[in-house]
Amino acid sequence: MVLAPFSEINGRRPIFVSSGLVFTVCLIGSGATESFAGMLVARFFLGVGGSTFSTMVGGVISDIYHAEHRNVPMSCFSGAVLFGTGLGPLIPGFIDYRANWRWIHYSQAIASAVLMLVLFVFLNETRGSVLLSRKAKALNKYYDTLESAGYVGVVFCSDDDFMEKQQVRRIRWKVKSDEERESITKMITISCFRPFHLLLTEPVVFFFSLWVSFSWAVLYLQFIAIPIVFSTNYHFNVEQTGAVFAAVSIGALLATPLSIYQEKFAMRIGKMSSTPEGRLYFTCAESILLPIGLFWFGWTSFSSVPWIVPTIAVGCSTIGIFSIYLAAFNYLADTYHRYASSAIAAQSFCRNVMGAVFPLVTNAMFNNLGYPAASSLLGGIGVLLTIVPWVLVFYGPQIRARSKFASEIMNQH
Repeated sequence: MVLAPFSEINGRRPIFVSSGLVFTVCLIGSGATESFAGMLVARFFLGVGGSTFSTMVGGVISDIYHAEHRNVPMSCFSGAVLFGTGLGPLIPGFIDYRANWRWIHYSQAIASAVLMLVLFVFLNETRGSVLLSRKAKALNKYYDTLESAGYVGVVFCSDDDFMEKQQVRRIRWKVKSDEERESITKMITISCFRPFHLLLTEPVVFFFSLWVSFSWAVLYLQFIAIPIVFSTNYHFNVEQTGAVFAAVSIGALLATPLSIYQEKFAMRIGKMSSTPEGRLYFTCAESILLPIGLFWFGWTSFSSVPWIVPTIAVGCSTIGIFSIYLAAFNYLADTYHRYASSAIAAQSFCRNVMGAVFPLVTNAMFNNLGYPAASSLLGGIGVLLTIVPWVLVFYGPQIRARSKFASEIMNQH
């Protein structure tokens, strides 16, 4: 919540590099710790370091790509997020079964260190206001050099009286965002306040946050539900249970090219509008796969049903989650543009809170209600939330017109 909006002021690259360093170091710490308290501290800062990546990427893509070209990178990013989420339980399942649990953390630290090296070498700054500020400083430094060589400035004069009203002015470039920049304390306050302000005052941010939070809660609920179902009904061990999560990664692999192709197809036949709502047409249909997958999983999780059937249901839910996640990132980036990181930070906060809370109640819910009833309850909520994209498709322009932030962006474009 703090670092992602702060990147809108001071740039993306420093936040990425520092967060990645914290993330990598804390992975090593969580593997090396000998106490429960040490693990909690390491995992806390691990979450702090890792959270900025999922929050800021939407803002980076918004910096680099215009709205009409944004779907492909957003789709690849969303697919990578869910693909990695599936690998999370899959790879550690094999490691835990065949080696020491500490290597779960060490293996991730090695992968993170390699990726951070690539990021450090190849990632350039993408924030427009930061790049403009750097350009202004470079030009001003160049003018300082000219003045030290005897070139004073530029002569401005009045046409009616050349000799009396001529004056020499120094050339200096100023960036509006630099002039408006407040103190560090004020910037941190703004960074913390703006996401919550958007969440509480912008209906688009609020309802997308609610929808994405539920889908993310279901995704992380599966981390508990799948081991319960497959160890109880199918007597799977840790390694086999981890392999079931391959369905999440496969679902992401199927959904990514589908989302890229369907938008290109819609644009080719002239059914794709240039507004943010144009990206929601397919989401209206595909998001229903989340509740379908939940009902499917709950009512086929019996020992008499082959294990592959509820496993496919997990993949079905993942495609639905993908469509919701992608729609949220695309719509918020298109609508809020330079405030995209703040809007996405708001929904990421809600999403991660729900993702953390739901696994804590999964055991009780599935054991007390039973697999069919628990999944049906979640499926019913999922069906209700599918109304979100339909409302925005029909009433999105009016809602955005009433928004202070969104209308400001529309007026500038």
